Amino acid sequence: MRRTDLTPAKAVVGKRRVGFLVFDGFKLLDVSGPAEAFNDANQFGANYELEFFSPDGSGAVSSLGLPVSVKGNACDAAPLDTVIVSGGDLLPHGFIGQNIVDAAADLAGRSRRVASVCTGAFILADAGLLDGRRATTHWQHAAQLRLRYRKITVESDAIFVKDGAVFTSAGVTAGIDLALALIEEDHGAELARKVAKSLVMYLQRSGGQSQFSIPLQGPAPVSAPLRRVVEVMRRDPASPHTVVEMAKYAHLSTRQLSRLFRDEMNTTPRKFLDSVRFETACSLLDAGHTISDVAERSGFGSLESLRRSFITNIGVPPSKYQHNFLTSSIGHVPAGAMSESEG
Repeated sequence: MRRTDLTPAKAVVGKRRVGFLVFDGFKLLDVSGPAEAFNDANQFGANYELEFFSPDGSGAVSSLGLPVSVKGNACDAAPLDTVIVSGGDLLPHGFIGQNIVDAAADLAGRSRRVASVCTGAFILADAGLLDGRRATTHWQHAAQLRLRYRKITVESDAIFVKDGAVFTSAGVTAGIDLALALIEEDHGAELARKVAKSLVMYLQRSGGQSQFSIPLQGPAPVSAPLRRVVEVMRRDPASPHTVVEMAKYAHLSTRQLSRLFRDEMNTTPRKFLDSVRFETACSLLDAGHTISDVAERSGFGSLESLRRSFITNIGVPPSKYQHNFLTSSIGHVPAGAMSESEG
């Protein structure tokens, strides 16, 4: 990464006040992750002012037992640009105080947009802020959100969902993805990319909570057509995905698609697909899948093709990679892993 990518820019005119709603038992990373992203954005030209509120103006204690001081009561907050509601372990089980719900509704009424992280979606749902909207939450609790709130269209595989001025994100670290999306909306992809690199994060993940993310080794897709193509490839790397098919996904000609890949990704459609398959294979190996299963599910089709890709990319065969990174426990490898011979 070039040092120039992390050179702070001059601040933009006008502050954007971001208010966080915290309460006893809130998930610390739901707040600290997005807060760090906004704070880092200020180094590159943004001008966010972070404030913390609780339902009654008292300090809150996180799920880790860490006390957090607040500016005051939610009902006393001045107008805000953005409100972020954190999650908590008990929220999916119906333990949502009415004071928390009222505070979220009050803050939302004072802001341009409102967002929840992880199970914070249950607070927004209880406040009626998600009625008639699409939303997501941690994958473990998506079914419960759908059952309890029939007026919400729950997208259980999404990293985050934007529906109008209401944003919801998946579990815990997805709050950082959400913050990056809000920063990109405010200041553009280039500034958001700098923040992501500063945090050693991904600017964009694939659409599914279970999918592998795009590494920040080059610029992420900016144009919507290219994002659609990348999304389809990452959702199903095992499909053939010919250049003609990719062009159809993007509603472009093959020439236009190739030019987009060259200009935005500095690669070709085929080479990018190969990288997606390699990353998927790494992820599957990390999860303990057998070599033959990895070859099939990642789209390589044969053990030899998989092996060649690993030798080309990292200089070791997939069995060696799995042995090195599958577990930190000395001498322990899950049953079934590395069961195929691949030379």
